[in-house]
Amino acid sequence: MNIPELEVFLAVASERSFSKAAQRLHRTQSAVSQALKRLEADLGEPLVDRATKDGRLTDAGRVLLDYGERLARLDEDAQTAVRDLRDRRRGRVLIGANEGAVHGLLPLIAAFRNRFPGIQVDVRRVHARHIPAEITQGSLDIGLLTFHPQEAGLVSVVIDVDDLVLLVAPGHELARRRVVHLDALGRHPVVAHNDPSPARERVLRTVEQKHAALNIVVSLPSLDAIKRAVEMGLGVAILPRRLASTEIARRELIAIRIPELRLRRQLRLVYRKTGARSHAAREFIAVSQEFAHARG
Repeated sequence: MNIPELEVFLAVASERSFSKAAQRLHRTQSAVSQALKRLEADLGEPLVDRATKDGRLTDAGRVLLDYGERLARLDEDAQTAVRDLRDRRRGRVLIGANEGAVHGLLPLIAAFRNRFPGIQVDVRRVHARHIPAEITQGSLDIGLLTFHPQEAGLVSVVIDVDDLVLLVAPGHELARRRVVHLDALGRHPVVAHNDPSPARERVLRTVEQKHAALNIVVSLPSLDAIKRAVEMGLGVAILPRRLASTEIARRELIAIRIPELRLRRQLRLVYRKTGARSHAAREFIAVSQEFAHARG
């Protein structure tokens, strides 16, 4: 059974006439009759009682009519869905990012959603070291990294640049200072993230090179928890400024520059250089390139 023959049957069932069905389909009556016969042969059952003048359906014809109408609607829905994908009215782009990268992605998502409101943006939490492999394998459309991927076949565009700052509570003894050096920081308890990351490794490497020390007293699994701990006075923390921009604006946390940690943090949108991409992913990449260019 194929769709064109099913469409012939549905027309005959609807019009209750071979001639009217032929007119509706812009085909000859003979072509309609032959198509219906092929369908009946495939199913092994007569579908129309040809002894009646009104083209009455047989029991098998009535059963097929129910399923045929559902199949026709499904066929129409499928064609509409594909057209919507092509016309960017629907679809999904799948992005992998760790907790620290998501904040920098939000302005780009807003710009994309303004242009393509029908496309869903699905951001999955994925550890940074796994993102390149998942993009290469096609499990992700796009990834967010704070380092340049070394894997062959991947390219990236910088969508944000941030710096690391020392975060302290407003009542902390360092809160009135604009600059704190590493050697002075060693005297204060530090709240740190316990998940390895490129930024964490760079900080620890710099501290070691400067022969300084970090007095890490609390390690936590989430950035929000680290910020709350600092607000509570459990210690100070070193985080990218953007991750605490709201708290800094509200004066819930104070950001202080550490000269020895002038590590510019580049947020990169990473994707495959070649290979098939969905319409949604292709448009997201295009918007990200425009976004990056506009930000200079």
